[in-house]
Amino acid sequence: MKSPLQSLKTWLPNLDRRIWILMAGRFLSQVGNGFVLFYAPIFFVNQVGLSAAAVGIGIGSQSVSGVFGRIIGGSMADSSRWGRRTTLLLSAAISAVADVFLVLSHDFTMFLIGNLLMGLGIGLYWPATEAVVADLSKLDQRNEAFALTRLADTLGMGFGVVWGGWLIATTGAYRALFVIDGISFVLFFGLIWAAIDETLDAEQSHRQMLKGWKTALSDRPLLIFAVVNILFTTYLAFINSALPLYFTNNVPVQANGSGFSSTVLSALFSWYIILSAICQLPVARFLNRFRYPKSLSLSAALWAGGFVLIWLTGTVSSGHLMWAVLGLAVMALATVAYTPAASALVAGLAPDAMRGVYLSINSLCWAAGYFIGPVIGGWAMDQPPRIADGFWLMAALSVGIAVLILRSLDRLLLRSER
Repeated sequence: MKSPLQSLKTWLPNLDRRIWILMAGRFLSQVGNGFVLFYAPIFFVNQVGLSAAAVGIGIGSQSVSGVFGRIIGGSMADSSRWGRRTTLLLSAAISAVADVFLVLSHDFTMFLIGNLLMGLGIGLYWPATEAVVADLSKLDQRNEAFALTRLADTLGMGFGVVWGGWLIATTGAYRALFVIDGISFVLFFGLIWAAIDETLDAEQSHRQMLKGWKTALSDRPLLIFAVVNILFTTYLAFINSALPLYFTNNVPVQANGSGFSSTVLSALFSWYIILSAICQLPVARFLNRFRYPKSLSLSAALWAGGFVLIWLTGTVSSGHLMWAVLGLAVMALATVAYTPAASALVAGLAPDAMRGVYLSINSLCWAAGYFIGPVIGGWAMDQPPRIADGFWLMAALSVGIAVLILRSLDRLLLRSER
Protein backbone atom coordinates (compact mmCIF):
# COMPACT_ATOMS: atom_id res chain seq x y z
CA MET A 1 0.00 0.00 0.00
CA LYS A 2 1.34 3.41 -0.99
CA SER A 3 2.11 5.95 1.69
CA PRO A 4 0.32 9.34 1.52
CA LEU A 5 3.59 10.91 0.32
CA GLN A 6 3.96 8.36 -2.48
CA SER A 7 0.33 8.86 -3.50
CA LEU A 8 0.82 12.62 -3.63
CA LYS A 9 3.98 12.21 -5.73
CA THR A 10 2.08 9.97 -8.16
CA TRP A 11 -0.81 12.43 -8.38
CA LEU A 12 1.37 15.49 -9.05
CA PRO A 13 2.55 16.05 -12.64
CA ASN A 14 6.08 14.98 -13.57
CA LEU A 15 7.55 18.44 -14.14
CA ASP A 16 11.12 19.57 -14.61
CA ARG A 17 12.89 19.88 -11.23
CA ARG A 18 13.62 23.54 -11.90
CA ILE A 19 9.89 24.35 -12.02
CA TRP A 20 9.53 23.03 -8.47
CA ILE A 21 12.51 25.13 -7.40
CA LEU A 22 10.98 28.19 -9.07
CA MET A 23 7.71 27.46 -7.26
CA ALA A 24 9.59 27.54 -3.93
CA GLY A 25 11.09 30.90 -4.89
CA ARG A 26 7.72 32.30 -5.94
CA PHE A 27 6.21 31.12 -2.64
CA LEU A 28 8.95 32.95 -0.72
CA SER A 29 8.56 36.20 -2.65
CA GLN A 30 4.75 36.13 -2.33
CA VAL A 31 4.99 35.59 1.44
CA GLY A 32 6.87 38.88 1.57
CA ASN A 33 4.32 40.58 -0.68
CA GLY A 34 1.50 39.32 1.55
CA PHE A 35 3.27 40.89 4.51
CA VAL A 36 3.30 44.30 2.88
CA LEU A 37 0.16 44.39 0.73
CA PHE A 38 -2.50 44.78 3.42
CA TYR A 39 -0.54 46.55 6.13
CA ALA A 40 1.63 49.16 4.35
CA PRO A 41 -1.23 51.70 3.90
CA ILE A 42 -2.21 51.40 7.59
CA PHE A 43 1.36 51.92 8.73
CA PHE A 44 2.19 54.91 6.54
CA VAL A 45 -1.07 56.71 7.32
CA ASN A 46 -1.45 55.97 11.04
CA GLN A 47 2.18 55.82 12.21
CA VAL A 48 4.36 57.66 9.69
CA GLY A 49 1.73 60.39 9.33
CA LEU A 50 1.35 60.59 5.55
CA SER A 51 -2.07 61.51 4.24
CA ALA A 52 -4.28 58.80 2.77
CA ALA A 53 -4.10 60.60 -0.57
CA ALA A 54 -0.29 60.64 -0.51
CA VAL A 55 -0.19 56.94 0.35
CA GLY A 56 -2.62 56.23 -2.48
CA ILE A 57 -0.41 58.14 -4.94
CA GLY A 58 2.70 56.33 -3.71
CA ILE A 59 1.18 52.86 -4.00
CA GLY A 60 -0.41 53.77 -7.33
CA SER A 61 3.02 54.76 -8.65
CA GLN A 62 3.91 51.06 -8.62
CA SER A 63 1.56 50.62 -11.57
CA VAL A 64 3.43 53.28 -13.59
CA SER A 65 6.89 51.82 -13.03
CA GLY A 66 5.39 48.32 -13.30
CA VAL A 67 4.25 48.97 -16.86
CA PHE A 68 7.75 50.16 -17.78
CA GLY A 69 9.24 47.10 -16.05
CA ARG A 70 6.97 44.70 -17.92
CA ILE A 71 7.87 46.22 -21.30
CA ILE A 72 11.61 46.23 -20.63
CA GLY A 73 11.47 42.90 -18.79
CA GLY A 74 9.87 41.11 -21.72
CA SER A 75 12.59 42.32 -24.08
CA MET A 76 15.37 41.52 -21.59
CA ALA A 77 14.03 38.00 -21.02
CA ASP A 78 14.24 37.31 -24.79
CA SER A 79 17.67 38.91 -25.21
CA SER A 80 20.81 36.77 -25.34
CA ARG A 81 22.60 39.58 -23.51
CA TRP A 82 20.26 39.29 -20.49
CA GLY A 83 17.98 36.25 -20.68
CA ARG A 84 15.36 34.93 -18.25
CA ARG A 85 17.74 34.19 -15.36
CA THR A 86 19.51 37.55 -15.26
CA THR A 87 16.18 39.37 -15.55
CA LEU A 88 14.82 37.43 -12.56
CA LEU A 89 17.99 38.16 -10.55
CA LEU A 90 17.74 41.88 -11.37
CA SER A 91 14.05 41.85 -10.41
CA ALA A 92 14.80 40.32 -6.99
CA ALA A 93 17.69 42.74 -6.37
CA ILE A 94 15.62 45.83 -7.24
CA SER A 95 12.71 44.62 -5.09
CA ALA A 96 15.05 44.07 -2.12
CA VAL A 97 16.46 47.60 -2.53
CA ALA A 98 12.89 48.93 -2.67
CA ASP A 99 12.26 47.42 0.77
CA VAL A 100 15.34 49.22 2.11
CA PHE A 101 13.77 52.54 1.08
CA LEU A 102 10.42 51.53 2.61
CA VAL A 103 12.07 50.50 5.89
CA LEU A 104 13.82 53.89 6.08
CA SER A 105 10.81 55.95 4.91
CA HIS A 106 9.84 58.84 7.17
CA ASP A 107 8.56 61.14 4.43
CA PHE A 108 6.74 60.98 1.10
CA THR A 109 9.89 61.15 -1.05
CA MET A 110 11.44 57.98 0.37
CA PHE A 111 8.04 56.26 0.30
CA LEU A 112 7.56 57.18 -3.36
CA ILE A 113 11.05 55.98 -4.37
CA GLY A 114 10.44 52.68 -2.58
CA ASN A 115 7.15 52.13 -4.39
CA LEU A 116 8.56 53.08 -7.79
CA LEU A 117 11.40 50.59 -7.33
CA MET A 118 9.01 47.89 -6.12
CA GLY A 119 6.80 48.38 -9.17
CA LEU A 120 9.85 48.16 -11.44
CA GLY A 121 11.04 44.96 -9.77
CA ILE A 122 7.62 43.32 -10.02
CA GLY A 123 7.31 44.43 -13.64
CA LEU A 124 10.63 42.79 -14.53
CA TYR A 125 9.65 39.64 -12.64
CA TRP A 126 6.43 38.54 -14.35
CA PRO A 127 7.46 38.11 -18.01
CA ALA A 128 10.69 36.35 -17.04
CA THR A 129 9.17 33.93 -14.53
CA GLU A 130 6.29 32.97 -16.84
CA ALA A 131 8.77 32.46 -19.70
CA VAL A 132 10.84 30.10 -17.55
CA VAL A 133 7.75 27.99 -16.77
CA ALA A 134 6.89 27.84 -20.50
CA ASP A 135 10.49 26.96 -21.43
CA LEU A 136 10.68 24.09 -18.94
CA SER A 137 7.24 22.50 -19.48
CA LYS A 138 6.05 20.28 -22.29
CA LEU A 139 2.98 21.38 -24.23
CA ASP A 140 0.68 18.82 -22.60
CA GLN A 141 1.98 19.80 -19.12
CA ARG A 142 1.85 23.54 -19.52
CA ASN A 143 -1.62 24.14 -18.07
CA GLU A 144 -0.74 22.19 -14.91
CA ALA A 145 2.70 23.81 -14.67
CA PHE A 146 1.17 27.28 -14.68
CA ALA A 147 -1.52 26.09 -12.26
CA LEU A 148 1.07 24.90 -9.75
CA THR A 149 3.14 28.08 -9.93
CA ARG A 150 -0.04 30.12 -9.41
CA LEU A 151 -0.82 27.85 -6.46
CA ALA A 152 2.57 28.72 -4.97
CA ASP A 153 1.74 32.42 -5.41
CA THR A 154 -1.67 32.00 -3.73
CA LEU A 155 -0.33 30.01 -0.79
CA GLY A 156 2.56 32.42 -0.28
CA MET A 157 0.31 35.48 -0.37
CA GLY A 158 -2.21 33.93 2.03
CA PHE A 159 0.50 32.80 4.44
CA GLY A 160 2.11 36.23 4.33
CA VAL A 161 -1.15 38.03 5.13
CA VAL A 162 -1.88 35.74 8.09
CA TRP A 163 1.70 35.82 9.42
CA GLY A 164 1.91 39.60 8.96
CA GLY A 165 -1.34 40.09 10.89
CA TRP A 166 -0.05 37.90 13.73
CA LEU A 167 3.29 39.75 13.84
CA ILE A 168 1.61 43.14 14.03
CA ALA A 169 -0.88 41.97 16.66
CA THR A 170 1.89 40.60 18.90
CA THR A 171 4.69 43.13 18.33
CA GLY A 172 3.27 46.17 16.54
CA ALA A 173 6.54 46.25 14.56
CA TYR A 174 5.31 47.38 11.16
CA ARG A 175 8.80 48.13 9.83
CA ALA A 176 9.79 44.53 10.47
CA LEU A 177 7.35 43.57 7.70
CA PHE A 178 9.47 45.40 5.14
CA VAL A 179 12.65 43.84 6.54
CA ILE A 180 11.17 40.35 6.16
CA ASP A 181 9.86 41.21 2.70
CA GLY A 182 13.37 42.28 1.69
CA ILE A 183 14.84 39.07 3.12
CA SER A 184 12.35 37.04 1.06
CA PHE A 185 13.64 38.71 -2.11
CA VAL A 186 17.27 38.05 -1.09
CA LEU A 187 16.40 34.37 -0.56
CA PHE A 188 14.65 34.32 -3.93
CA PHE A 189 17.77 35.83 -5.53
CA GLY A 190 19.93 33.14 -3.93
CA LEU A 191 17.62 30.35 -5.05
CA ILE A 192 17.65 31.54 -8.67
CA TRP A 193 21.44 32.07 -8.59
CA ALA A 194 22.15 28.61 -7.22
CA ALA A 195 19.52 26.40 -8.81
CA ILE A 196 18.06 27.88 -12.02
CA ASP A 197 20.16 27.83 -15.17
CA GLU A 198 19.39 30.04 -18.15
CA THR A 199 16.45 28.54 -20.08
CA LEU A 200 16.60 30.82 -23.13
CA ASP A 201 18.00 29.20 -26.28
CA ALA A 202 20.81 31.62 -27.11
CA GLU A 203 20.86 30.55 -30.78
CA GLN A 204 17.21 31.54 -31.25
CA SER A 205 17.30 34.72 -29.18
CA HIS A 206 17.29 38.18 -30.72
CA ARG A 207 20.07 40.66 -30.15
CA GLN A 208 17.77 43.57 -31.04
CA MET A 209 15.80 43.85 -27.80
CA LEU A 210 12.72 45.47 -29.33
CA LYS A 211 12.43 43.17 -32.34
CA GLY A 212 10.02 40.83 -30.56
CA TRP A 213 7.54 43.65 -29.94
CA LYS A 214 7.09 44.22 -33.68
CA THR A 215 6.22 40.55 -34.13
CA ALA A 216 3.94 40.42 -31.08
CA LEU A 217 2.02 43.60 -31.93
CA SER A 218 1.26 42.26 -35.40
CA ASP A 219 0.06 38.87 -34.07
CA ARG A 220 -3.72 39.01 -34.57
CA PRO A 221 -4.68 36.12 -32.22
CA LEU A 222 -2.56 37.66 -29.44
CA LEU A 223 -4.17 41.08 -29.84
CA ILE A 224 -7.67 39.57 -29.89
CA PHE A 225 -6.91 37.65 -26.72
CA ALA A 226 -5.47 40.78 -25.08
CA VAL A 227 -8.92 42.41 -25.24
CA VAL A 228 -10.66 39.54 -23.44
CA ASN A 229 -7.70 39.17 -21.07
CA ILE A 230 -8.19 42.74 -19.87
CA LEU A 231 -11.83 41.89 -19.17
CA PHE A 232 -10.83 38.88 -17.07
CA THR A 233 -8.24 40.81 -15.07
CA THR A 234 -10.79 43.58 -14.50
CA TYR A 235 -13.10 40.95 -12.99
CA LEU A 236 -10.27 39.83 -10.71
CA ALA A 237 -9.72 43.44 -9.64
CA PHE A 238 -13.41 43.73 -8.71
CA ILE A 239 -12.83 41.05 -6.03
CA ASN A 240 -10.04 43.07 -4.40
CA SER A 241 -11.56 46.54 -4.78
CA ALA A 242 -15.34 46.72 -5.26
CA LEU A 243 -16.44 43.56 -3.45
CA PRO A 244 -15.14 44.42 0.07
CA LEU A 245 -16.86 47.82 -0.17
CA TYR A 246 -20.09 46.22 -1.39
CA PHE A 247 -20.12 43.65 1.41
CA THR A 248 -19.41 46.37 3.98
CA ASN A 249 -21.74 49.14 2.81
CA ASN A 250 -24.46 47.65 0.61
CA VAL A 251 -25.43 44.28 2.08
CA PRO A 252 -28.04 44.94 4.82
CA VAL A 253 -27.00 42.20 7.23
CA GLN A 254 -27.28 43.89 10.60
CA ALA A 255 -30.29 45.51 12.22
CA ASN A 256 -28.99 49.03 11.52
CA GLY A 257 -28.63 48.24 7.82
CA SER A 258 -24.84 47.94 7.85
CA GLY A 259 -22.98 45.11 6.12
CA PHE A 260 -20.76 42.26 7.19
CA SER A 261 -18.41 42.84 10.12
CA SER A 262 -14.66 42.89 9.57
CA THR A 263 -14.39 39.42 11.11
CA VAL A 264 -16.95 37.93 8.70
CA LEU A 265 -15.36 39.82 5.80
CA SER A 266 -11.96 38.35 6.64
CA ALA A 267 -13.46 34.85 6.86
CA LEU A 268 -15.19 35.24 3.49
CA PHE A 269 -12.02 36.24 1.66
CA SER A 270 -10.03 33.54 3.45
CA TRP A 271 -12.62 31.09 2.09
CA TYR A 272 -11.98 32.42 -1.41
CA ILE A 273 -8.21 32.03 -1.08
CA ILE A 274 -8.38 28.55 0.48
CA LEU A 275 -10.82 27.25 -2.12
CA SER A 276 -8.68 28.72 -4.92
CA ALA A 277 -5.63 26.90 -3.55
CA ILE A 278 -7.45 23.57 -3.15
CA CYS A 279 -9.04 23.65 -6.60
CA GLN A 280 -6.12 25.05 -8.65
CA LEU A 281 -4.56 21.78 -9.81
CA PRO A 282 -7.75 19.64 -10.06
CA VAL A 283 -9.47 22.29 -12.19
CA ALA A 284 -6.40 22.68 -14.43
CA ARG A 285 -6.24 18.90 -14.87
CA PHE A 286 -9.95 18.74 -15.73
CA LEU A 287 -9.59 21.53 -18.29
CA ASN A 288 -6.67 19.80 -20.05
CA ARG A 289 -9.24 18.01 -22.24
CA PHE A 290 -10.42 21.32 -23.74
CA ARG A 291 -8.81 23.82 -26.05
CA TYR A 292 -7.67 26.96 -24.20
CA PRO A 293 -10.44 29.24 -25.59
CA LYS A 294 -13.02 26.67 -24.42
CA SER A 295 -11.47 26.58 -20.95
CA LEU A 296 -11.56 30.36 -20.80
CA SER A 297 -15.20 30.37 -21.95
CA LEU A 298 -16.02 28.11 -19.01
CA SER A 299 -14.22 30.55 -16.72
CA ALA A 300 -16.29 33.38 -18.24
CA ALA A 301 -19.52 31.49 -17.53
CA LEU A 302 -18.42 31.01 -13.92
CA TRP A 303 -17.66 34.73 -13.60
CA ALA A 304 -21.19 35.52 -14.80
CA GLY A 305 -22.67 33.10 -12.26
CA GLY A 306 -20.53 34.54 -9.48
CA PHE A 307 -21.58 38.12 -10.26
CA VAL A 308 -25.26 37.12 -10.21
CA LEU A 309 -24.78 35.47 -6.81
CA ILE A 310 -23.12 38.64 -5.47
CA TRP A 311 -26.09 40.64 -6.76
CA LEU A 312 -28.40 38.25 -4.87
CA THR A 313 -26.28 38.73 -1.73
CA GLY A 314 -27.18 42.41 -1.65
CA THR A 315 -30.81 42.19 -2.80
CA VAL A 316 -32.34 39.17 -1.01
CA SER A 317 -34.23 39.69 2.24
CA SER A 318 -32.39 36.93 4.12
CA GLY A 319 -29.56 34.42 3.77
CA HIS A 320 -26.99 37.08 2.81
CA LEU A 321 -24.04 35.08 4.15
CA MET A 322 -25.04 31.94 2.25
CA TRP A 323 -25.21 33.80 -1.08
CA ALA A 324 -21.89 35.53 -0.34
CA VAL A 325 -20.20 32.18 0.37
CA LEU A 326 -21.64 30.69 -2.84
CA GLY A 327 -20.68 33.76 -4.88
CA LEU A 328 -17.06 33.70 -3.72
CA ALA A 329 -16.90 29.93 -4.27
CA VAL A 330 -17.99 30.28 -7.89
CA MET A 331 -15.57 33.18 -8.44
CA ALA A 332 -12.73 31.10 -6.94
CA LEU A 333 -13.45 28.42 -9.56
CA ALA A 334 -13.58 31.11 -12.26
CA THR A 335 -10.19 32.41 -11.14
CA VAL A 336 -8.43 29.03 -11.12
CA ALA A 337 -9.93 28.18 -14.52
CA TYR A 338 -8.65 31.48 -15.94
CA THR A 339 -5.11 32.06 -14.67
CA PRO A 340 -3.19 28.99 -15.94
CA ALA A 341 -5.15 28.74 -19.22
CA ALA A 342 -4.45 32.39 -20.08
CA SER A 343 -0.69 32.08 -19.52
CA ALA A 344 -0.55 28.74 -21.34
CA LEU A 345 -2.47 30.16 -24.32
CA VAL A 346 -0.11 33.13 -24.67
CA ALA A 347 2.96 30.89 -24.26
CA GLY A 348 1.56 28.64 -27.00
CA LEU A 349 1.07 31.58 -29.37
CA ALA A 350 4.64 32.82 -28.85
CA PRO A 351 7.65 31.74 -30.90
CA ASP A 352 10.09 30.08 -28.47
CA ALA A 353 12.54 32.99 -28.64
CA MET A 354 9.82 35.61 -28.01
CA ARG A 355 8.02 34.16 -25.00
CA GLY A 356 9.25 36.99 -22.78
CA VAL A 357 7.66 39.69 -24.95
CA TYR A 358 4.43 37.74 -25.46
CA LEU A 359 4.08 37.05 -21.75
CA SER A 360 4.94 40.69 -21.09
CA ILE A 361 1.82 41.62 -23.07
CA ASN A 362 -0.12 39.11 -20.97
CA SER A 363 1.21 40.82 -17.84
CA LEU A 364 0.38 44.28 -19.22
CA CYS A 365 -3.23 43.12 -19.51
CA TRP A 366 -3.15 42.53 -15.77
CA ALA A 367 -1.83 46.04 -15.21
CA ALA A 368 -4.65 47.45 -17.36
CA GLY A 369 -7.32 45.38 -15.62
CA TYR A 370 -6.09 46.33 -12.17
CA PHE A 371 -6.28 49.97 -13.20
CA ILE A 372 -9.75 49.78 -14.79
CA GLY A 373 -11.33 47.55 -12.13
CA PRO A 374 -10.80 49.76 -9.06
CA VAL A 375 -11.82 52.91 -10.99
CA ILE A 376 -15.12 51.47 -12.28
CA GLY A 377 -15.83 49.46 -9.14
CA GLY A 378 -15.03 52.35 -6.81
CA TRP A 379 -17.30 54.68 -8.75
CA ALA A 380 -20.17 52.16 -8.67
CA MET A 381 -19.84 51.56 -4.93
CA ASP A 382 -20.12 55.32 -4.31
CA GLN A 383 -23.51 55.43 -6.04
CA PRO A 384 -27.00 54.84 -4.55
CA PRO A 385 -27.86 51.19 -3.72
CA ARG A 386 -29.82 50.71 -6.94
CA ILE A 387 -26.72 51.40 -9.05
CA ALA A 388 -24.33 49.56 -6.71
CA ASP A 389 -26.55 46.47 -6.87
CA GLY A 390 -27.04 46.74 -10.63
CA PHE A 391 -23.29 46.98 -11.14
CA TRP A 392 -22.95 43.24 -10.53
CA LEU A 393 -25.65 42.42 -13.10
CA MET A 394 -23.89 44.64 -15.64
CA ALA A 395 -20.64 42.83 -14.89
CA ALA A 396 -22.40 39.52 -15.52
CA LEU A 397 -23.79 40.78 -18.84
CA SER A 398 -20.33 41.96 -19.94
CA VAL A 399 -19.21 38.33 -19.83
CA GLY A 400 -21.16 37.84 -23.08
CA ILE A 401 -18.59 40.07 -24.81
CA ALA A 402 -15.76 37.88 -23.51
CA VAL A 403 -17.46 34.70 -24.74
CA LEU A 404 -18.02 36.15 -28.23
CA ILE A 405 -14.37 37.23 -28.47
CA LEU A 406 -13.20 33.79 -27.32
CA ARG A 407 -15.38 32.04 -29.92
CA SER A 408 -13.88 34.27 -32.62
CA LEU A 409 -10.37 33.52 -31.33
CA ASP A 410 -11.03 29.77 -31.29
CA ARG A 411 -12.21 29.82 -34.92
CA LEU A 412 -9.14 31.83 -35.93
CA LEU A 413 -6.77 29.41 -34.16
CA LEU A 414 -8.49 26.38 -35.71
CA ARG A 415 -8.10 27.89 -39.19
CA SER A 416 -4.42 28.62 -38.62
CA GLU A 417 -3.83 25.05 -37.34
CA ARG A 418 -5.48 23.56 -40.42
